[in-house]
Amino acid sequence: MTVVCPDTGFARLSYGQARALLDQHTAVRGSGTGWDLHEYRHSGLTRLGEAGASLLMLMAKSRHKKPENVCRYFSPPRMPSSSSPASAPLAIADAEAHSRGSP
Repeated sequence: MTVVCPDTGFARLSYGQARALLDQHTAVRGSGTGWDLHEYRHSGLTRLGEAGASLLMLMAKSRHKKPENVCRYFSPPRMPSSSSPASAPLAIADAEAHSRGSP
């Protein structure tokens, strides 16, 4: 069954098709040596994190539900040393609100 994009009318690629095309066009030493989709996703999230994307933005882009799953891409604002890891998402949200000028 072909899935069609409602916006463009073009057929959508399956994950396997997209993976094969990406490998085909990035392989340097034969099939299976090119980029894979997971590496591409990881690189994109890393660049967003380096550019200062918020924790919530990285969670939305990666579709992770838990903040700890995107921490490798995120450099949170400095927190007091008394903060526990469990309260880190709250401290980060407070720091983001403070930087926007919210009380």
